[in-house]
Amino acid sequence: MLGMHPQTLRKYERLGLVQPTRTIGSMRLYSHDELERIKLIKRLVDEAGINLAGVQRLLSIAEIVQRLRPLVRDDARSSSRDTKRRMTQELDELSRMLGFD
Repeated sequence: MLGMHPQTLRKYERLGLVQPTRTIGSMRLYSHDELERIKLIKRLVDEAGINLAGVQRLLSIAEIVQRLRPLVRDDARSSSRDTKRRMTQELDELSRMLGFD
């Protein structure tokens, strides 16, 4: 379906890049979101030349950005202390991840 060797998919799973569900017989089942994630990983590796450690880092950064988006929207509408605190925590985590301690 994705033109990938099953061993590559197992490696992605071992590295925590994807987390397929399993049937009772231990067959891996990939959701639509997981398939899209695998396609993204494949593009990053094949077309952008990024190694799997770099892919892991980029995906972690992308997850933080996704969590920040609604906080930024909320902050634009209100100036809640909780929203600002959560934004600061996410930005601190992002800075640590990028080595900007």
